[in-house]
Amino acid sequence: MCEHFGRCGGCKYLDISYEQELSIKENSLIETLGEYGQFFKALHPAPSVEGYRNKMELAFGDEGRDGRLALGMRKQRSFYEVATPENCVLIPEDFKRIIMHVLEYFRESGLDAFYHRKRHVGALRHLVLRRGHFTGEILLNLVTTSTLATPLEPLIQGLCELALDGKIVGFLHSINDGVADVVKNENVNILYGRDYYNEEICGLKFKVSAFSFFQTNSAGAQKLYGLVRDYATPGGDETMAYDLYCGTGTIAQILSPSFTNVLGIELVEDAIKAAKENAALNGITNCSFYAGDVQDIIQKHPATPNVVVVDPPRDGLHPKALPHITALNAPRLVYVACKPASLARDLNLLTAAGYVVEKIEGMDMFPRTPHVEAVALLTRVEML
Repeated sequence: MCEHFGRCGGCKYLDISYEQELSIKENSLIETLGEYGQFFKALHPAPSVEGYRNKMELAFGDEGRDGRLALGMRKQRSFYEVATPENCVLIPEDFKRIIMHVLEYFRESGLDAFYHRKRHVGALRHLVLRRGHFTGEILLNLVTTSTLATPLEPLIQGLCELALDGKIVGFLHSINDGVADVVKNENVNILYGRDYYNEEICGLKFKVSAFSFFQTNSAGAQKLYGLVRDYATPGGDETMAYDLYCGTGTIAQILSPSFTNVLGIELVEDAIKAAKENAALNGITNCSFYAGDVQDIIQKHPATPNVVVVDPPRDGLHPKALPHITALNAPRLVYVACKPASLARDLNLLTAAGYVVEKIEGMDMFPRTPHVEAVALLTRVEML
């Protein structure tokens, strides 16, 4: 299906059926969980296997040594060669049309080359595409050095005239003259529209900026968050929920109808700012968000919540935060893991601190790749 399969590194299971892929992932997840594999219940398939990515960070390079300008995913074991995504199964058709238009525009201009990461010459660095799966709103961020010679106004006009399923709502131009080959939230100029797009998840609206974290698979995230909500709200008199490592507060807001109060904690201040804005956008008044280390904020807001939801980074719970989390004595703890190996390690620590594992389910958020997310429900021993 794709001429770059095996070289670009994006897909691993493109040559087998999705049913076979799910079987491989389920067995791998159970094996990773080790002794906790006995609590595994199911691996939920993705709502869509193709075109599900709502974000792509693409690099400018060449098709081969001294080849034509290219724009796409970097090939494995190659410093400059990129795989153009005309036949990529992971991205929506709108992304493909935009990518090819941008590429042809700079090819025809001939004024700028891609940024050479060893010689530090050239202007074209990255193109970041973001799209609301349920809204169709598209945000572009072109990253170049300050030496860019090609005018961007005709490019933007041409992009806005493309026949797309969605709609371009913003075009940003980021200037990066640094050596590090990264997309940074610095020197960003809005050349068209706005610097955010809107998305809708579980009936709620979310404003997503160019640099905000948001789940890469919106439809899969809706399914994942529904599972988290079911784990966190078994019914009854629910008063308080904690959403730790809350990011932009998506889970907190989804839980808000079932609790009197929800408290979200996140280290990144910009994410907390976005969480507050999104809560206001949705008319939610019972969510409070705090920026800082989880262990510090917990100590400032002592309480015994009905449930604690943790959605930590890939490395899992910080060792210093874990005793403060378990000291909350929440009857239920829901662990959302983007790296099941970290979940398995932390389950050892959580069970040693007085929790027992009730069940674990997987969610395939990234079809055709080896990655899978898991959600675990734990209960306090004395609450059984």
